[in-house]
Amino acid sequence: TSCQSGSMPAMTNPILVALDVPTAEAALDLAKKLAPVVGGFKVGSELFTSVGPDIVRKLRALGSAVFLDLKFHDIPNTVAKAVAAATRLDVQMLTIHTSGGREMMEAAENAAQETARALKRPAPLVLGATVLTSLDTAALVEVGFDRNVGEQVQLAAELAVRAGLRGLVCSPLEIPALRQILPEAIQLVTPGVRTRTDKADDHKRILTPREALAAGANW
Repeated sequence: TSCQSGSMPAMTNPILVALDVPTAEAALDLAKKLAPVVGGFKVGSELFTSVGPDIVRKLRALGSAVFLDLKFHDIPNTVAKAVAAATRLDVQMLTIHTSGGREMMEAAENAAQETARALKRPAPLVLGATVLTSLDTAALVEVGFDRNVGEQVQLAAELAVRAGLRGLVCSPLEIPALRQILPEAIQLVTPGVRTRTDKADDHKRILTPREALAAGANW
């Protein structure tokens, strides 16, 4: 499960740890303890909103790869500027919502590539979030989608690939179907992983980490 993308040569361990804590101190304490045994750290909305972009700089100073999981979703120009800013922060992975549309996804990927080229560094992996793992078919129907989860994920994935994205975020349960229709080089990142003794929390479509990797997840 080593990374196949040239943009992240240092990331070979497939386990990414979510730093879902409210303070920089707690995040850095976890990072220092776990850095030797994981591939990188995910900075999400809670931590980023609480302490700002400096947490990314501090994690990078430790030598850790950073997955910025803010799921940008806005007009193409706004998302492009946010992706450019994330690239300047030197994150290795970041997320956008595929539901923002093809033009938005194209703008995000182009911004990552162009900004990285100007900085003479590898472009971050821009990941399209398909359907949140907190949603099931009933929840999709409630907000107006007329497809079940599997169909919506595949539609979003195919659109993302046409837009030029090199990776996707999906439930581990959807990996086998996606691997049948996507180019082999597409990276798949799977939230919603739990050991058998963990609570599912908000996630409704989960597997264990070992099962997710066996199904074809990269991260």
